[in-house]
Parts: sequence; structure tokens; C-alpha cells
Amino acid sequence: MESFIFSLNATIPVFSIIIVGNLLKRLGIIDSAFSNTAEKFVFKVCLPCLLFQDLTGTDIRNNFDLSYVSFCFLSTLASIIIIWIVGKKIIRDKSIVGAFVQGSYRSSAAILGVAFIQNIYGTSGMAPIMIIASVPLYNIFAVIILTIESNEKSKDSTVKRAVAGIIKNPIIIGIAAGLTASYLNIELPRMIDKSISNLAVMASSLALISLGASFEGKKALAKIKPTAAASMIKLIILAAVFLPVAVYLGFRDQKLIAIVIMFASPCTPTAYIMAKNMHGDETLAGSIVVATTFFSAITMTGWIYLMKSLALIR
Repeated sequence: MESFIFSLNATIPVFSIIIVGNLLKRLGIIDSAFSNTAEKFVFKVCLPCLLFQDLTGTDIRNNFDLSYVSFCFLSTLASIIIIWIVGKKIIRDKSIVGAFVQGSYRSSAAILGVAFIQNIYGTSGMAPIMIIASVPLYNIFAVIILTIESNEKSKDSTVKRAVAGIIKNPIIIGIAAGLTASYLNIELPRMIDKSISNLAVMASSLALISLGASFEGKKALAKIKPTAAASMIKLIILAAVFLPVAVYLGFRDQKLIAIVIMFASPCTPTAYIMAKNMHGDETLAGSIVVATTFFSAITMTGWIYLMKSLALIR
């Protein structure tokens, strides 16, 4: 019951902000112009600051566990590649492939990961290490996939567009800067650190409000099948495949909980922001975020309960 209540506390507030964004749009308090501007601001400023802050707050040198990082990295890489290959083969509407693939593998690892582990163990534990191994891959492949599967094609070659997209992408820049600062143990002046923190703290709420304001229920219902398929992959299938492998390799307690979050937490609102800004299918991306956030209250509780009942976590 305690795990169930915590799961609700972690997911319902997120879903509520999406609803608030939609209500604000319906009441005329915000409009499409606000939503579009806010999405660009989050994508180009707030999210890079959030990722930079998360990574600089992690002591890479002292908390580095090669076997654990390798598992998180390789399993994340495998899941992305498999979903992309399968998605390209089974999805007839090629314009939604990018949003579908991204929504099927991206987790709210940075947003919910630390919160879950702190609630259970009183410390962030292995969450930062999981984030280092998985979140850069999430974002790098999101840029590659959304660039290659973009609905707006250019005359440039696919490879050139993908490389240029990676180099110029604000989120990739934020990750690279964060990893560098963490590894070199660079301490920023307090005024700069506080400024970055003030921008970072706006990322999730502003992204969710924009998502709610832009969410169109009728269009989402028209894409219910890919939304349902992506949600099933995100919340159940990936965890069902990779958790047994993690258990077999001997990962327990905090490490295992972090892996559960990596594979079974809802799709991050970042997926919607990136799809919208990189000419992907933002309607499908938003639908996946909403659906996985809503149902994760049930599925996350189920995974945690299963781990506890098997004495794999304490």
C-alpha cells in the first residue's frame, strides 16, 4: 500500500499539471502562441540546464561502477535499436515512426528516478549512475531518430542532417557540458549555479503545461493504436525482458530499483518537446506521454511489489 501511494504521489501531480495546461488553454488564459514559445524555451534553455545540473551533481569518479554502467548502457542501446528496427517494419504510416520509437524507450529517469530511490532508501543511491549510462543515449538517439524520421525532409543527406542535428542540439550540448564539468569536478560560482538552477527548475512544469495546452484529444484518439503499443512497450515489455537479466547478473536493492525506473517509468515530457521542435509527430508523442504517465501509477507499483515479494529489494 505504501508503494502504491508513493507511485500515485509521483505520477498524479504530473498528470494534473497536464490537465491544468489544457484547462488554461480552454479558458483562454494561455493560447497556442504561448504554448509554442514555451516549448521552444524549454527545449533550448530549460532542459539543457536541467540535464547539466543533474550530471554536475553526480560524482562520476567515485560512484562509477563499470559492470552496472555497462549493463545500463548496453541494455538501453539494445532496446532502442530493436524498437527502431521493429517500428520501421511494422508501422505503415512512416511519418509517426520517430515519435513512436522515441516514446517507446524514453523514460523519466532524471525526473522520477532520484525521487523513487530517495523515498525507498533515503538517498539517491544508484540513480545518478543509471542516469549517466542511459539519459545521454536517450537524447542522442532521439536526435538521430527524429532527424532521420523527420516529417520535414531536406536536400541534405540523412547522415549529414543527423550529425548536424546532434552537434547543434541544445540537449546534447547540455549533456556534454555536464559530463565534462562532473568529470573535471568543476565548481561554478554560486551566482551562475543558482541561475542555472532557476532555469532548470522550470523545465518539467513548463513542459507539462505546454503539453496540456497543445494536447488534442480527438487527434490522440485517432492514433490510439500506436499510443497503446508504445505504452505497452514502455511500461511492461522492456522491463519484462531486461529485469530478469539484471537479476541474473546479481543486481539488487538500489541498483535494481534504478533499473526498474530506467525501463518502466513513464515517457518523459521531453519526448513531446523534442518531437514538436524536430518535425516529428507531436500529437502521438504527447499522447504517449499522457498515457504512460497515467498508467504508470499502476505498472510501477506492480513492478516494485514484484521485486519486494521476490526479496530482490529491501
